[in-house]
This record gives sequence, structure tokens and C-alpha cells, in this order.
Amino acid sequence: MFSLAYGLWKYIFNKTEFHVLILGVDKAGKTTLLEKIKSIYLKGEGLTPDRIVPTVGLNIGRIEDANAKLVFWDLGGQVGLRTIWEKYYQEAHAIIYVIDAAAASSFEDAKSALGFSWSSRLQLDPDFMNVRLFLMFKDLPGVITDEELARYLQLKELDERPYMFQAVSAYDGRGIKSGIDWVVEQMERSKRTEVLRARAGLTGQI
Repeated sequence: MFSLAYGLWKYIFNKTEFHVLILGVDKAGKTTLLEKIKSIYLKGEGLTPDRIVPTVGLNIGRIEDANAKLVFWDLGGQVGLRTIWEKYYQEAHAIIYVIDAAAASSFEDAKSALGFSWSSRLQLDPDFMNVRLFLMFKDLPGVITDEELARYLQLKELDERPYMFQAVSAYDGRGIKSGIDWVVEQMERSKRTEVLRARAGLTGQI
């Protein structure tokens, strides 16, 4: 009986906690995505799109899946707020970068913000190469194909970095669960996880 109770305690309380940044330019749909993630994993607790307002600063969301706890940091994407992204990179295991496929006018800004933030952080922290990058774009059939958007964003330049590019819907949830599963799997395998655990003094703990 003790063994069973202890195993259950370990399962509930000793899951690894991962920190995931949700980034993107202003009005890309970051908060809408976070609220949909919460509604999927927390049985409807997320806000509906009509109740979501632009993020000024930071929104935090927490979920659990079978193997891990995830803390999401949804950061404002306005030009003047992007300087705060840097403050969160140091503790990030993964980044979800959100792009609005229907807003062609924002593609150049999205590409620039992604490229600059990634390259500038690598100069300060070479281990940042091990941060998992998941690029999500709104699933809007007929607007733009994933091949066209990937080509426009020059994702081939990220070939040496662990990333995934996938269409999702923050309204009906298509693609979100499989995307989060990929992020968790990659974070569990990443050297970045061990680096952050050592930095926090958790080496050797579950």
C-alpha cells in the first residue's frame, strides 16, 4: 500500500516543470492561443475570444499533461514591449512563436522579430541553440500555404536548430494538442533542460 501511495505521490508532485514563451508580433493571436490551450487542458477554463484584450506585459498560464507541468509566459508583441522578451529567455525551455497567416502585412515584422531576437540571444548564450522552437500559424485554408509561409520566413536558415512549423486553430483547437505534445517531447530530450536544472541547483532530483 505504501509503495502504491508513494508512486502516486511521485506522479502528481514530481513532474518536471518546463517554461514556455509565447511570442509573436502584436495581434498575432498569442493570448487567444494560450486561452485555447488552457481550455483544452483545464476543461474549459480559458477565456473565449470575445473576452480577450491585447496583452500589455505578461499573461501566465499553467497546465499539466501526463508527464510534465508547463508554465506559459505570453508576452506582449508591440514594438515597445519586445525588449522584455530578453528577460525571459534565460529560463525558457521552449518558444512558441505565433504568426497570423491572414495578416500578410505583418509577415516582414514577424520575420524580423524572430530572427533578431534569436540571433541576439545566441550571441549572449550559446546554449540557447538548444531551446525548442515551435512556430504556429493560424490555420486559414486558402489564405497561404505552409510552404509559402515557411519560404517567406526563411525557415531553412533554422535547419540546425530544433524547430517545428505547423498550422493550428486557436478557435477550434486543431493542431494544438499535437503541437504541445511535440514541445514536451523535445523539452524532455533537450540538453537545455539539464542546463537549467543545474543552474537552479536541481541536478540529480526528479
